[in-house]
Amino acid sequence: MSGHSKWATIHRKKGLIDAARGKVFQKLAKEIYVAAKSGTPDPEQNASLRMVVEKAKAANMPKDNIQKAIDKAKGGSEGEHYDQIRYEGYGPSGVAIMVDCLTDNKNRTASFVRSTFTKRGGNLGTDGSVSYMFERKGSIVIPNTYDEENVMLISLDNGALDIENDGENYNITTTADNMLNVKDALEKSGINTFLESEITYLPNMEVEVDEDHKEKVLGLIEQLEELDDVQSVYFNMKD
Repeated sequence: MSGHSKWATIHRKKGLIDAARGKVFQKLAKEIYVAAKSGTPDPEQNASLRMVVEKAKAANMPKDNIQKAIDKAKGGSEGEHYDQIRYEGYGPSGVAIMVDCLTDNKNRTASFVRSTFTKRGGNLGTDGSVSYMFERKGSIVIPNTYDEENVMLISLDNGALDIENDGENYNITTTADNMLNVKDALEKSGINTFLESEITYLPNMEVEVDEDHKEKVLGLIEQLEELDDVQSVYFNMKD
């Protein structure tokens, strides 16, 4: 489903190498740390933290790594502070792109993001220039090895907005506030394999791009995802 963040892309790649997996875990650890630092370090009492922990679990991040990030926040770590920054811009063929970052150096991040856009045929826009094209939603992805009727009934009965079978997975869309409720209901029914469980931004409308320009857009997306300060990249290019 286009418009998803980098985590959706990673889950669909076969044989993810250890180095790439380690980078994903580092970014998740940073996100867990920030969520735990901004509220109570108990996921049951901190909805933002629980959502990040659920995303980490879906990415197969080891429990020890998750707990270490939470414990780090508990310990104070006054020397660490991260700012949340969003950059908005356009890629080749006018594809809208949002880039969410956590950084301890705004100037460094701005420079890297801007140069990546420029080198890859895109350009940064002003705040709000593309964000209106996206909606904050919950996204749950599970293998379609589970009974479709059961998954559909549980999801819709608990307030899911939409469910799609793409041939390999069930893609369940919820409101941002209801994502955890739907996931809990699925778990209680015996579903325990989640390929994705997160709050994301989905495009209101998608842009059709020819194959040559699609490769250029994907090149820009991949380069942005490689930046250490970038947590998620959202875009509205049609698959």
